[in-house]
Amino acid sequence: MSEKVKLVTMDGETIEVDKDIACKSVLVKGIVEDNDVNDEIPLPTVKKAILEKIIEYCEYIHKNAPPEIDKPLRSSNLSDVVNEYFANFVNLEQEVLFELIMAANFMDIKSLLELACAKVSSIIKGMTIPEIRKYFNIENDFTPEEEAQIMDENRWAEESF
Repeated sequence: MSEKVKLVTMDGETIEVDKDIACKSVLVKGIVEDNDVNDEIPLPTVKKAILEKIIEYCEYIHKNAPPEIDKPLRSSNLSDVVNEYFANFVNLEQEVLFELIMAANFMDIKSLLELACAKVSSIIKGMTIPEIRKYFNIENDFTPEEEAQIMDENRWAEESF
């Protein structure tokens, strides 16, 4: 029987996880190496539902290699870039996807962070600037003159595609 660690979410829930699975997180691994495994490990920025999703991912990559994601993405369809499991895993509502990104970053799970960010990239690939602003709920605070100047100064970026 493998050792367990106790992870405590921001909502005060405690989830017991196999140490090998939990240590896919560099943050958790560091805490486990520095402390007694019987101590509870607080994850003050991670909700229970997101942690459960992260544990599912860590269990999968424990038995399967994490995805190799070429950058820049060669397709706006994530299924063209990673296998079906990974593409489906991050096929989430925007809010949940962003929470997953924040939690993967906090817990230092690089492959999950890259996968979730690749999903966002695949969504916005090919969008216009106004569409991207709308997706991220970003207010345009540039005057039309400022916007034209920025577009002119950065024309080289679009020519490189």
